[in-house]
Amino acid sequence: MNFREANLGDLPELLKLEQGVVKAERPFNSAIKSEGARYYDIPFLIEDDNSLLLVAVVGEVIVATGYSQIRVSKSSLKHDKHAYLGFMYVCPEHRGKGLNKQLMEQLISWSAQQGVNDFYLDVYAQNQSAIRAYEKLGFEPCLMEMRLSKT
Repeated sequence: MNFREANLGDLPELLKLEQGVVKAERPFNSAIKSEGARYYDIPFLIEDDNSLLLVAVVGEVIVATGYSQIRVSKSSLKHDKHAYLGFMYVCPEHRGKGLNKQLMEQLISWSAQQGVNDFYLDVYAQNQSAIRAYEKLGFEPCLMEMRLSKT
């Protein structure tokens, strides 16, 4: 197992893994398209100087992903910038091995080297296993998004 920065050659596999994220989250949100749902601009994340997209690789196979993107914070906050963490995905056969924790620690470390000490991510309130994993790293709930659909 090793961790490395993603590259454009990884794009076909990363697009498949993105669909793994979509599939895993669809039960938590009925508004996600049944086909063609896309979450990330993966080429941008790979090439952007303010982003780091990491992959965990076994042999030649990508088995986990995650990114950190440095963003400008709201003017009402004490910090000028923060890191947003996303595309946190581990292939089902590699879950329970601490890969997500290792990826997140590396992303947090990279962000801190960029002068960022505040971190945000989104997680569905019903996704208790993900919430527990993030809480183990010190994350805590801070804002809940609510939705109304009148269709």
